[in-house]
Amino acid sequence: MLDRAIDGPTWLLERCLAECVTGMIERGACELRQYHLHAFVVMANHVHLLITPLCSVARLTKGLKGASARECNKILGRTGDRFWQDESFDHWVRTTGEFHRIRAYIEQNPVTAELVKTPCDWPWSSVTRRTALT
Repeated sequence: MLDRAIDGPTWLLERCLAECVTGMIERGACELRQYHLHAFVVMANHVHLLITPLCSVARLTKGLKGASARECNKILGRTGDRFWQDESFDHWVRTTGEFHRIRAYIEQNPVTAELVKTPCDWPWSSVTRRTALT
């Protein structure tokens, strides 16, 4: 249900907002060096990341959500409104097999949600933005 964006705001379907969030994800990896980025996808109403953190998860989550919320709200002409939900879900990957399953899950998300036919058709994912990945 979340992947198909049946409920709630779907701001990230707007190209400029999806690009903004994608840029922030890549910036956190390449410029700020807060994590090694292995896979990601920006969906209509949520984001999946597979990273190796290089600082506390709380710090990088706060920074990524805060910076992207400010920019996206600016684009939407909203001020003082919540863009992201407060919660987030993190999980420690323990095996190589689990890593590969999670990566495939993330990259297949737009296909599973029936938004595109192949992962390569979704412009806001690690499949199409390999330059930022480690």
